[in-house]
Order: sequence, then structure tokens, then C-alpha cells
Amino acid sequence: MSTQTAQNTQIRMKRHPKGMVTPEDFEITKSDLPELKDGEALVRNQYLSLDPYMRPRMDPIRSYAEPLKPGELMPGGTVGEVIDSRDPLLPKGTLVAAGLGWQTYGVINKTTARVLDPAMGVPSAALGVLGMTGVTAHYGLLELAKPKAGETVVVTAASGAVGGVVGQIAKLKGCRVVGIAGGAEKCRYVVEELGFDVCVDYRAPDFEEQLAAATPNYVDVLFENVGGPILDAVLNRIADHARIALCGNVSQYNAKEPYGVKGLRHLLMHRVTAYAFVIADHREYWPKALADLSVWLKEGKIKFKEDVAEDLLNAPDAFIRMLTGKNFGKQLVKVG
Repeated sequence: MSTQTAQNTQIRMKRHPKGMVTPEDFEITKSDLPELKDGEALVRNQYLSLDPYMRPRMDPIRSYAEPLKPGELMPGGTVGEVIDSRDPLLPKGTLVAAGLGWQTYGVINKTTARVLDPAMGVPSAALGVLGMTGVTAHYGLLELAKPKAGETVVVTAASGAVGGVVGQIAKLKGCRVVGIAGGAEKCRYVVEELGFDVCVDYRAPDFEEQLAAATPNYVDVLFENVGGPILDAVLNRIADHARIALCGNVSQYNAKEPYGVKGLRHLLMHRVTAYAFVIADHREYWPKALADLSVWLKEGKIKFKEDVAEDLLNAPDAFIRMLTGKNFGKQLVKVG
């Protein structure tokens, strides 16, 4: 199909969700492809990244980014191929990572896209371990929490895209690493494939007892992705002068009545430092992190898992699966 006859399929937020996201909160639209200006290139998206941060963007509340308005395109990281160009630095066939959102085509320029080197790994990795996911893990753990060899690092959502990378980096730094994940299969993967020392199933009836047994010397570093009762369970095990990298709160994103933090007193009693961060604030850090991550990936010191949904039209269902913990690994959509 030529670009003259192709149409762009887009998925937009139809309305602000009330609690858990539903398919009815999205709408599908089609439009003609835009005409390029000098310095621009047209990209046919191959992969779309689905990430938890998208859910709070759908709520009409004050945050680090403007909330979505009904009818706006759902945001998201993408990998695709340049199929038309008016910039010699972005010739046809160039693979790029960009933030083109939930659509089949998008327009970039040299400041809004990252040209990918195929030698660094499969293109989809630029949305995971060699993209925002990996950089988030690297920055939150090494720049903020600064674990020392021999310390105990706990990672929530340990089988997820960020958590899996965090734990592997912590092992590279000589730490004892305890993962928390949902279900026996995910826990086996975290230990047997990713190399964590132990993984505790938060669904187990004796979860808190298992967590205590896994952290006999308490928790020096917590990389927090989940929030809610799981966070409170870890705070019960927190060590003096511990550090927390507060990356996500996914268990609360769809809650009609937020759980909050009931163990806040532990932060004071144990003189804990908590760092809340969003990696979008630290673009200058990306080259440093990607340099490390690409080497570790090539050397086989870091592994990753992808959960790929087929077809852009299945993005809403895949998004809901991710938010309810039914995905396994980095959630992607193969656009078409």
C-alpha cells in the first residue's frame, strides 16, 4: 500500500476511566497521513510500548504531565521504520525509537526520535531494556538508592519490565536480591532465569512470613513499583538508614479509594530516605545508562522477557491485562 492510499489508525481516550480501565474508555479513529515538511520523516510503527504510567495520565488530576483530555491520542513509546523522509539524516529504512503513541504512523524529526543501531539488539529492546525501562531501572537503583555489595535489595513487581532489570543490576553489584511477584511461575522465572536469590509470592497466604524469612537482615534498598499493602509489608522489614526508589504505584492506579501508606511511621523510626522520581526528568542520564545496559546485554549479564500482543486494535485489552498483572515481562504491541 502506498503512502498516498494508506490511512493512519489511532486509538484515543474516549473518556476518563472510573476505576478500572475498560475497553469502552477508548475509541478508534482513522485519518489520512500528514504531508511532510522539510526536516520531517514519516514512520510506520512496528512496536508500541504499554506502560503503567499511562493509566494516571488518563485521570483529570494534577501530575508531572498534563492529563489526557477526551479525544486525545493515547501516548506511548514506539519503534518503527522511516518510510518517507524530507531529512537526509533520516533516510528511508532508518529504524527509530520515538514517542508516537497508539497509532500506525507518525511524524518525527531529528530532535524527537532516537536512531537505533541494529547491532545493539532486537529493535523492540529499545522500548525495554535498552529504552525507558532499562534507564529507569539503572537510574533509580544506581543513581538514587546506591546499593552496596552485601546489602539486601527488595524489588516489587520483580518479573516486570523494570523490576527484572533492577534485580539483575543489583546482583551485578554484589547485593542479595529478593523479588516479590504474583504466582509461582513468575517467581520461578525471577530466580531461575533472572538470578534473584529468592522471590516471594505476594498471593501466598503466608506472604509476610515468607518475606520475613527472605530478609533476615532486613531491607537496605527497596525498589518500589507497586504500592498498597505490599509496600507496607516491606516497610515492616525496612532497615535503619534504608533507601527507597519510588518508581511506581501500579496497584493503586485503578483504585476508587486509594489505600495510602499505613506504615509511614517506619520511615521515621528507621531514618529512611525515599526518592520519588520520573525518568522523563532526567534525559541527560540516558547515554550513561544505555552504555552500561548495552554492554551487559551483549555479555549475557542481563536477560529480558517480552509479552507481545498482536495488532494495534488489541492495545486496550493488552493494557488492561498489564494493569491487572496478567502480562509476563515487558508489555508490547506489534502494531501490524
